[in-house]
Amino acid sequence: MGQNVAQKLIATHLVSGDMTAGSEIALRIDQTLTQDATGTLVMLELEALGLDRVRTEVSVQYVDHNLLQADSKNAEDHDFLRSACSRFGLWYSKPGNGVSHPTHMQRFGRPGRTMAGSDSHTPAGGSLGMLAIGVGGLEVAIAIAGQPLYLRMPQIWGVRLTGALPPWVSAKDVILEMLRRHGVKGGVNRIIEYHGPGLAQLTAMDRHVIANMGAELGATTTVFPADGQVREFLRAEQREDDFVELLADTDAGYDVTEEIDLSTLEPLIALPSSPGNVVTVREVAGRDVAQVVVGSSANPGLRDFAVVAAIVSGRQSDPRVSFDVNPSSRQILQDLTKMGATFALIQAGARLHQSGCMGCIGMGQAPANGRNSLRTVPRNFPGRSGTREDSVYLCSPETAAAAALTGQITDPRDLPQLLGIDYPDVRLPAESSVNTAMLEPPAQQGGRVELVKGANISSLPDFAALPDELNVPVLLKVGDDVSTDEILPAGARVLPYRSNIPKLAGFTFTQLDETYPQRALDSRNADGHIVVGGANYGQGSSREHAVIAPRYLGLRVVLAVSFARIHWQNLTNFGVLALEFSDPGDHGRVNQGDQLVLTGLRHAVGAGNEVTVHNTTRNQDYTTRHRLSGRQVAILLAGGLIPWLREQDLTSTT
Repeated sequence: MGQNVAQKLIATHLVSGDMTAGSEIALRIDQTLTQDATGTLVMLELEALGLDRVRTEVSVQYVDHNLLQADSKNAEDHDFLRSACSRFGLWYSKPGNGVSHPTHMQRFGRPGRTMAGSDSHTPAGGSLGMLAIGVGGLEVAIAIAGQPLYLRMPQIWGVRLTGALPPWVSAKDVILEMLRRHGVKGGVNRIIEYHGPGLAQLTAMDRHVIANMGAELGATTTVFPADGQVREFLRAEQREDDFVELLADTDAGYDVTEEIDLSTLEPLIALPSSPGNVVTVREVAGRDVAQVVVGSSANPGLRDFAVVAAIVSGRQSDPRVSFDVNPSSRQILQDLTKMGATFALIQAGARLHQSGCMGCIGMGQAPANGRNSLRTVPRNFPGRSGTREDSVYLCSPETAAAAALTGQITDPRDLPQLLGIDYPDVRLPAESSVNTAMLEPPAQQGGRVELVKGANISSLPDFAALPDELNVPVLLKVGDDVSTDEILPAGARVLPYRSNIPKLAGFTFTQLDETYPQRALDSRNADGHIVVGGANYGQGSSREHAVIAPRYLGLRVVLAVSFARIHWQNLTNFGVLALEFSDPGDHGRVNQGDQLVLTGLRHAVGAGNEVTVHNTTRNQDYTTRHRLSGRQVAILLAGGLIPWLREQDLTSTT
């Protein structure tokens, strides 16, 4: 049997292991992507590893998440990142140049390459026929240093697309349909590969929308073939020489199969507060809307903004609506302006913000309490917008534009009857406004550059190795689908401290329990503590701060029903034992405040995958298991990946 695209990408980069689903494999990494919310720690980790120069083909540091400079902290972080790029040999994308994922796609993405990124939406690169995987920052640092990326070989989920999208329906509705069918856990331990005749009408940037939000399904990554649409995209970006055709063999098979007839889709919307809570727009039409936000890595293409501009052209947004537009790159803003679309948006009452993530990550544009906000962003986890009790819906640009005009959730297919607006025929320029002015290439002097560290940049904490016995309290118990935004929030209050772990730790779990940080500090003086979680614990962002901050506060074990992939890896990388209940029903038998004892722990973890947890408060035993490989067990016992590398004498890469 022939190979599909994902198998070809893995096979050509396989360093060790075999391509059997569930087994550990190691992959050679060609490119890396970091952004400012996670990149500061990556650069500190590169310093700790003793790196002299990057060992990848291309590594790029983007500044796109925190562009608000309310005081000196953010500017100091940018200075640090720029100096680190010069020292280690990374490209530096200056603040305001653009969101990492579409900008990388425009300037650096290449078919057939692998990429590791310290952002969970890194799989957007799969739109070009890349194997692009979101991981924790430390794993990106290791990849930059030339070491392979380890992961469990996923199943390959083939989704065959047929038909063509009808008017008023776009790529966002395709991925929302996947989320409607499968929820936020449907893609766990899978790579999604789209194929079939329906691909012919999906542009490379349409595919970006779908690949980006594959992360919301929990998928390891998403891949598309590198075909004529990819060639056309690279040609428009003046990079056609980077094109390499990459197609599935005609007799390729898949571990899991599915089909979507694009012609049957209709406008969809994810209700608060989960990307998996998807219904048709018609089901919730008529609900009042106070805010519409267009932009982000989920709908970053020129077409996504131009179609909104065409719909609102010559009209005014509803006076009750705050109509906000975040251009996803400086280049796309130039193209919008050349087309006249920027003027149409401004005349309709839109407020144009900086080219960056902005409202998507809670950096500005926080909605009012109790008011509905429709956004073209990828996530609507509780509080992610910057408003604690937010009400955020996820939708397509067409649905967003309809709400901006009517002040209500409106099926865009009703606009011809309501406002006399026909479905726009958006014609995009054949050539993009290629702009590299805000991309700084790697400096030549390398290790002679001194890192610029402001007062807000702290060193990485040193963590002790896993002890043989723990007698610790359950400091916090949570339910299913707890996200990293709830473990360690983003937003304007928190992100400025992304490189200051002691200060950052004070925000840990405050979305769920404001008393946790102080209680955790108190427990740190003893043996530490345990957190008990439900299913899919740690979904969402790849930010390793959501492990480092609670670990700094004394977290030693997370006992959950199941884990999201990236967070599970991050826990191990920083010496936190991730255990799963063998019987998920035991989750209900443990209460916050219970005292748990784990004895002979180092031997138990190393000898097999079962660990017995004794609840002294209730006199109960729970059988738990870990899913660590032998390599990961050694990392855990050493106290984390950096201590383990020191033991192996692998930290110095000079």
